Amino acid sequence: MLNNHMAGNNCAPVTPRTRLERLLRNRELRKINRILNSNDDFGEGTVDAELEAENIGLLHEETLLEGVDGSEWPEGPPKQRLLVVANRLPVSAVRRGEDSWQLEISVGGLVSALLGVKEFDARWIGWAGVNVPDEIGQRALTKALAEKRCIPVFLDEDIVHQYYNGYCNNILWPLFHYLGLPQEDRLATTRSFQSQFDAYKKANQMFADVVNEHYEEGDVVWCHDYHLMFLPKCLKEHNNNMKVGWFLHTPFPSSEIHRMLPSRSELLRSVLAADLVGFHTYDYARHFVSACTRILGLEGTPEGVEDQGKLTRVAAFPIGIDSERFIRALELPQVQEHMKELKERFAGRKVMLGVDRLDMIKGIPQKILAFEEFLEQNPEWRDKVVLLQIAVPTRTDVPEYQKLTSQVHEIVGRINGRFGTLTAVPIHHLDRSLDFHALCALYAVTDVALVTSLRDGMNLVSYEFVACQAFKKGVLILSEFAGAAQSLGAGALLVNPWNISEVAASIGYALNMPADEREKRHNHNFRHVTTHTSQEWAATFVSELNDTIVEAQLRTRQVLPLLPVQVAIERYLESNNRLLILGFNATLTEPVDALGRRGGQIRELEPRLHPELKEPFKKLCADKKTTIVVLSGSDRTILDENFGEYNMWLAAENGMFLRLTTGEWMTTMPENLNMDWVDSVKHVFEYFTERTPRSHFELRETSLVWNYKYADVDFGRIQARDMLQHLWTGPISNAAVDVVQGGRSVEVRAVGVTKGAAIDRILGEIVHNQGMKAPIDYVLCVGHFLTKDEDIYTFFEPELPAELPTIARSRSPDHFVSPVPKIPCSKTRSKAHLRKQRSLPTLENSSFVNAAWRPIVRERISMHEGSSVLDLKGENYFSCAVSRKRSNARYLLATPDDVVTLLKDLADSSSL
Repeated sequence: MLNNHMAGNNCAPVTPRTRLERLLRNRELRKINRILNSNDDFGEGTVDAELEAENIGLLHEETLLEGVDGSEWPEGPPKQRLLVVANRLPVSAVRRGEDSWQLEISVGGLVSALLGVKEFDARWIGWAGVNVPDEIGQRALTKALAEKRCIPVFLDEDIVHQYYNGYCNNILWPLFHYLGLPQEDRLATTRSFQSQFDAYKKANQMFADVVNEHYEEGDVVWCHDYHLMFLPKCLKEHNNNMKVGWFLHTPFPSSEIHRMLPSRSELLRSVLAADLVGFHTYDYARHFVSACTRILGLEGTPEGVEDQGKLTRVAAFPIGIDSERFIRALELPQVQEHMKELKERFAGRKVMLGVDRLDMIKGIPQKILAFEEFLEQNPEWRDKVVLLQIAVPTRTDVPEYQKLTSQVHEIVGRINGRFGTLTAVPIHHLDRSLDFHALCALYAVTDVALVTSLRDGMNLVSYEFVACQAFKKGVLILSEFAGAAQSLGAGALLVNPWNISEVAASIGYALNMPADEREKRHNHNFRHVTTHTSQEWAATFVSELNDTIVEAQLRTRQVLPLLPVQVAIERYLESNNRLLILGFNATLTEPVDALGRRGGQIRELEPRLHPELKEPFKKLCADKKTTIVVLSGSDRTILDENFGEYNMWLAAENGMFLRLTTGEWMTTMPENLNMDWVDSVKHVFEYFTERTPRSHFELRETSLVWNYKYADVDFGRIQARDMLQHLWTGPISNAAVDVVQGGRSVEVRAVGVTKGAAIDRILGEIVHNQGMKAPIDYVLCVGHFLTKDEDIYTFFEPELPAELPTIARSRSPDHFVSPVPKIPCSKTRSKAHLRKQRSLPTLENSSFVNAAWRPIVRERISMHEGSSVLDLKGENYFSCAVSRKRSNARYLLATPDDVVTLLKDLADSSSL
């Protein structure tokens, strides 16, 4: 098989066309590399039996010393560098002298996962766990860690206290595990939310500074866990081209829980700065997307979270273990000896096992109480079963953990006193960790493993148990609240750990399970554990991150270029008759309040003009060479309230009503416009307004708009889908109407009512009213228009040459040529002098006039025959979409604030 792959390399490679094809190709390449590197083994090695748990789980990763030493890395071609950034380094430092350090090994699932990934040149960045205030000590420690491919971040004691003990362990960790925020007495020990959050941001910036110092172009930066949620933003602000991924090793809570956090929005936006965000399970990923949607008001997609065209990919990457290491360990003599001792010790009794950190979320008291209920209900099992509970101490200085330890000891003592004998007790409880070999032996002789976490990110104990059960084929009882339930749930007995009776019944079922069922369940889980290894998890994440960058680059090519402001101003000053067409809502409106509140609070039902635009408008309107048209879907009264003091043209309801601010409103509606559908649609809108709290609808003369921007986001979308289905199959099925969907609105309007259709008539009226003699030679069109109304952008595009009859009028910047910078050009459109020309007879004889449009002005001002209304070169036309990365416009203005800046610059230049 390998030879076939190698032989195929002589053929011309097929370029993957889609993201899935690229990922499949990378997967095959990883398999080939794994085969090629199969002889490069790190070996088994040993670890000091005295080591205890420190980070993610239990301390039994004896291979850490091997592989982190640079001398052990296999030689070969240059590999992509991987900067792994975690709160703690995989080594702990102990100072032996002024310039001497001893490095002790800390381990966890993350360390094990990355050791087996040989495709990357990995380096670790993190805190060494000690305060090193002097430069001599810092230099010596940096040098010692460099030999292990580790780079230290030096944090002082106050930062550690408030960042790590405070914000991370006192706020984020409990909240993410559904334990809620700390009460005042707990909060006081680490000061306040704000001081802790400030320390958290400061610490994250210190991590970012170290990353930036060691970063080389092309590196992948992989940030880990809730300690570093602010890090992606810090990194991207320094270098937006950096490849940044972030992975959470705990659960991510429901948006209802996350919204309790005072800094909720800032943390979410900081994580969204990453290119790829990973979680253990789909549930956690779904909760994160929901939080971004409900709290930030962003768009959740099947691929992730989209914010103004920028997509952050969100996906589930279940972590695994190095299963081969556990399987091979069972053959070691020392493990075989341990197994023999255990079998002799517990001969004639079924062995049940629990391996947990002594933590509130691990459900140890619930597990023991369930075992007690099982013994009560099944007295025949009292001398035939034993529960071995390994409880690894953690955070022994915290009162809550001390209280939990006492509680567990009390329950164990009571049960042993109740059901024990002089020669045997039902529960063996150990307040310490086991070395790797002893733990493997214990897994191998166990009949039933009990993992009853109240809430757990993944819990790899269940994976380790399955990997060591090749001969015994024991039963796994697994909490449905552990992340592993998503992976191993099919072969395990899933339980609700809070339901003591259910867990007790499951224990009885597991102990009496037929051999054939045990084997089927074990085989199912064993396939998963041996396939979804920790190495595969790490390689998959980095591969997806690399591909996410490729996908982002492809998306960027479709995104509009930013408006070349200086060029637009220069063309403006050089022109003789300028036309500015401006949208209103989300273009000229004032920004959201400084606090950025969401949650459906009504700030203004009606849009208001940005206060900083008043002076620029006065200057622009005073310029006789400049004509301004505000073209909006809003009602006439709203435009009157906001623009009545300026000398400009107002076009309301998508151009169906028009007036110069010094004149009266005129209608441009067709006389035969059929509005019989209004009543039936109005009844539908009233019904859905009643059903959808905080929604409202507007009845206009040419359209109806149902708006749910203040309603619950998800519920509003569901209601909108229901409404659309009802409209299309009922009231408007045979009506001459268009249904236009906005971001959080549904609009029904008569067919042909668009801004692009109205602009021709508006333009003619402006020319007649003002008696223009010089043609319009400059057009700036700016707006956050609905897709239906983007025909206004293409209205002014230069006409295609006659020799290209098969190509429709240009719909995107790719279809025309202009000497203005950043405009993409097509080889078939090399005539930069193309112009858009409209004469007065063209306007008077247009299809809009012939379609029985009502006359607006009874008497026309006579103009010289053939006088041009438009004489517009391509380089003098600037169409700009606001906040919409994909559009028929030529350019992009990212925010309404950019519109304000542009109009200020135009006004200042014009007045000069």
